[in-house]
Amino acid sequence: MERKRTDCPALPPGWKKEEVIRKSGLSAGKSDVYYYSPTGKKFRSKPQLSRYLGNTVDLGCFDFRTGKMMPSKMQKNKQRLRSDILSLSKGKPDLNTALPIRQTASIFKQPVTKVVNHPNNKVKTDLQRATEQPRQLFWEKRLKGLRSSDVSEEVLRTMDLPKGLQSIGPDSSDETLLSAIASALHMSSAPITGQTSTAAEKNPAIWLNTSQPLCKAFTVTDEDIREQELKVHQARRSLEEALMADTLARAAESTRDMEGRAA
Repeated sequence: MERKRTDCPALPPGWKKEEVIRKSGLSAGKSDVYYYSPTGKKFRSKPQLSRYLGNTVDLGCFDFRTGKMMPSKMQKNKQRLRSDILSLSKGKPDLNTALPIRQTASIFKQPVTKVVNHPNNKVKTDLQRATEQPRQLFWEKRLKGLRSSDVSEEVLRTMDLPKGLQSIGPDSSDETLLSAIASALHMSSAPITGQTSTAAEKNPAIWLNTSQPLCKAFTVTDEDIREQELKVHQARRSLEEALMADTLARAAESTRDMEGRAA
């Protein structure tokens, strides 16, 4: 092989270019180009050279084989970059306000009327349906057979539903309805009215309102509210009496313990 090493004026001072000409084999007459840094490090490709020099030298128009700066190569790179940007922008919406041109067989460019807005257009949006996820029909049936219990694993007594609450739907019971109403009260901030549509009683699989429990429409009267307030008042009174009795029992037990220690 014949080696020719010369200075490379396109690179910083001290850089050498080496051209190795092959003398034998199928590739005889062809040459390989290498570059050497001032410290003697060898570079076999332009990417290696670019990573080593970094931002100190702009190698955009540098020809690795000739070792010269080629302005025409820079122009080709710019055109290639411009074409890549245009190809990427094809997938984005066209923000140009110029009128589109009709693509027809006519030899003349004919403008197309562009309608941006029309006073009679109305856009209807239902924010509630857009945010809520679809629910499974009759999902309350999965609560059937579930009973709550206390810490001693004793099953608690089920509440009695008012006579005005009547369940609808296939294979529904009072226990399932009670669980459905309790779930609706905890999961939704909307008022609980039941199924207001009369068609839901005939065919609940089609006309069922999934945001309401599986019961007929009902109304809460002032008398119902007063009765509930009375029950809450009695429950609080019973709780207060139980707490008072527990406090007195603890105080009496503490007194007996003190008397027993004194004796």
